[in-house]
Amino acid sequence: MPFRRLSLLLALVSVCACGREPASAGPAPSGSVWVVEAPEGGGRLYLCGTIHILRRDDYPLAPAYETAYADSNRLIFELPPGAGSDSALGERMRELGRYGAGETLEARCGPALWQRLKAWGEKRGVPVTALNSCRPWFVSLLITTTEYAHLGASPEMGVDRHFEARARSDGKPAEGLETVELQLQLFAGLEEKLQIAMLEQTLDEVDTLSEEYERMISAWKQGRLDELHEMLFREAAKHPELMEIFLTARNHTWMARLEELLRRGEHAMVLVGTGHFTSETGLIQLLEQRGFRVRRVLPASAK
Repeated sequence: MPFRRLSLLLALVSVCACGREPASAGPAPSGSVWVVEAPEGGGRLYLCGTIHILRRDDYPLAPAYETAYADSNRLIFELPPGAGSDSALGERMRELGRYGAGETLEARCGPALWQRLKAWGEKRGVPVTALNSCRPWFVSLLITTTEYAHLGASPEMGVDRHFEARARSDGKPAEGLETVELQLQLFAGLEEKLQIAMLEQTLDEVDTLSEEYERMISAWKQGRLDELHEMLFREAAKHPELMEIFLTARNHTWMARLEELLRRGEHAMVLVGTGHFTSETGLIQLLEQRGFRVRRVLPASAK
């Protein structure tokens, strides 16, 4: 199916999926942080790869994130600060995610998929009747969020929320690259046949989510972009329009703002899903192609 690794895509690239936390066991993380410098003018951007859905034990973050924060006079997120926790976001999601009168998910997706959804709902205590008026993309997101929550992971623990709170406390200005409406339309704008395939694949991935999530977190903590790329793009050739919608087009759109910051001499911390750094159309490659110097921020012992 073309939507393999959908649940990982949501954690790595889409927000629509705090204080300091205790350290976890294992090797010290090197992080997914790169610094971009303009040839002239002194502009400097820290590209800080985020995971939007994390657990308490995934903290503290690698020291590279603190380096970026200390040297930045503003923060740039995918969404404006506070948007992810705004009650209006949930209301708008429900508005876009519901069928009109007389339409039902059961009728749209067919009996086989409906029975699978019913079985999942019984397992997680979600009444399937509450989902019958919802569009497939909305149910896919609900399943993914529920399954991540079962692993102890949530958007509230994501890297974005962590630094939103830091910036608010320290009085550092922060802004977003996109609007909530734009992100929601990425899903709501999908053709219904793709939404149904997405729902089917989401249910397919439920049993392997825990294993894949652990692998993704390990690769992110150590900045292994090749491994993250392989996980995301394993079956991308079957449906390239999905990567175009969720990754490539957004990267190109963001470039104008990132270049403006660099040419103005700003020092900014750019926090976006780590999936936006991978491939030849990732932000790292695009900035290098435009003549900016890019290097990874590593601990002194690793240089």
